[in-house]
Amino acid sequence: MSEAAPQPKPAQRRAISRPIFERTFSINSEQAIRVIRNSYQRLMVSLYAIDVILRIIGREETVDEIESLVSQMIAECAEQLQQEKSRLEKLKADNGISETPTYTHPREFVAKIASPQIAQFVELIRLLDQLMIVMDTLWLCQVISNKHCIAARLEWQQRLQRLANKIVTMEKHAHQAAYEQGHGEEVRLARQESGLQVEPEVIFEDDSKANASQSS
Repeated sequence: MSEAAPQPKPAQRRAISRPIFERTFSINSEQAIRVIRNSYQRLMVSLYAIDVILRIIGREETVDEIESLVSQMIAECAEQLQQEKSRLEKLKADNGISETPTYTHPREFVAKIASPQIAQFVELIRLLDQLMIVMDTLWLCQVISNKHCIAARLEWQQRLQRLANKIVTMEKHAHQAAYEQGHGEEVRLARQESGLQVEPEVIFEDDSKANASQSS
């Protein structure tokens, strides 16, 4: 009995070379460090994947709509952070406080900016860090209570993580829509050659579950 002829190996698709900026920042607060650890990488991947998937299924106008929506959501969150930072800075000035604490375990954050929206979110993380520094200053100087500080830290950390979760969910829905429209193989190959996971990671649809896992 003759042996079956060996099957040819599929040609390896070359990786796409895409532009990025690399920017290095020092991040001090534990809350900003957690957002980076829990949300930044998957957010960067999701934003790029959304662009890849929607262009494959011929919906470039939807890419623009999603980019605009993401930018708006990030900008709204940034405005809220800035307003709270300004309020606490006034409280600091009113109490004659000029000191700024140092942190025991700051982290060096190397941000890979692969899209304008990633740049926006990186600035959002830096703004969160700045807010936490002012808040920690007021706590150390006994202007705000320990209970209030703990609750506020968690609230702002989770606000950024919920925003990241919404964007990751957009990617999951775009991926599912592409498969439903018969573009599954195209999407799989495009994700592979773009350095993305062939399938999007499992995410929590329920924010309360996501928050419980990410706040630790």
